[in-house]
Amino acid sequence: MPSPRPTPLHQVHQSLGATLTDFAGWHMPVRYSGDTAEHNAVRNNAGLFDISHMGEIRVSGPQAGEALDYALVGHASAIKPGRARYTMICNAEGGVLDDLIVYRLEEQEFLIVANAANAGVVHGELVERASGFTATVTDASDQYALIALQGPEAAAILGPLTDTDLDQVKYFAAYSAQVAGKQVLLARTGYTGEDGFELFVAPDDAEALWQALTEAGRERGLQPCGLSCRDTLRLEAGMPLYGHELSSEVTPYHANLGRVVKLDKPGDFVGKKALAEAAQQPTGKTLVGLVTEQRRAPRHGYRVLDPEGTEIGVVTSGAPSPTLGHPIAMAYVNRDFSDPGTALQVDVRGKAMAVEVVELPFYRRKA
Repeated sequence: MPSPRPTPLHQVHQSLGATLTDFAGWHMPVRYSGDTAEHNAVRNNAGLFDISHMGEIRVSGPQAGEALDYALVGHASAIKPGRARYTMICNAEGGVLDDLIVYRLEEQEFLIVANAANAGVVHGELVERASGFTATVTDASDQYALIALQGPEAAAILGPLTDTDLDQVKYFAAYSAQVAGKQVLLARTGYTGEDGFELFVAPDDAEALWQALTEAGRERGLQPCGLSCRDTLRLEAGMPLYGHELSSEVTPYHANLGRVVKLDKPGDFVGKKALAEAAQQPTGKTLVGLVTEQRRAPRHGYRVLDPEGTEIGVVTSGAPSPTLGHPIAMAYVNRDFSDPGTALQVDVRGKAMAVEVVELPFYRRKA
């Protein structure tokens, strides 16, 4: 197997003493000071993440919007320049191939951000699906490093470094900006449940930008953060992770994300027939939240049982919640057992642990 690929910030992570791991073919920081400390920093102050492993794909040309309308479940051509949308790319059966963010940079230019493990699949599908349109699909991943600044202090840290009035940068907006003298695409997006920003920057400028943000956040509790706390943050916020809550075996409707499917947009799109049927007649399992007062957390792959001990589902993600102080999990369960307040069990290595179904997300930030 090839060696994991370093991000443009690899030397920074080594100098900070990060624990590194192979993640989706990249050498990524798992943690620096510790999972709980990093998690709490993001909830209470701010955290700085290297997410340069994500894939970036450009779609440009006179029919770029129409091509994406056909390729994705969302209505990309309705996105205004400078704005972004969360969406998905599905197969003909309605199964999710990846969840994405689509940024409309200009009238005829879009930037698609895909999960690292799926970037090649997404690029290949977009090339194939755009072939009947006047549009060009380009893998632009090597043109970007990506830094996420997340937490309630994010705007206060970033503000003095940029020429952009952050009060005017709405959630899911993206603008060309100068930050610490570097040209970036500045997006108000994130994967933590907190306010924050994602900065797309040239790889050669990544280290200088990271250091400038670190210095600006020194008095505001900013900490470098790794993949481990990113996972507990997104879990608390009820955000799906591909390979856990999302896969080609489930539709957006199974994951309670049917809102991203725009069945009423003009024209056909890949998976439309299957998704229209799923919208009318939901079948199979549905995604729920689970909580327990026990100390051990339900983990990915653990079986979910009804009160009589019959298997009715499976845990997709689970962990102790640093913010809430008790274990939480997401799971797919039979729809008959999905109402909040339903008492269920999880098989934890042969022992039944009591859990309760709750609404997602587990955590919402204060406005």
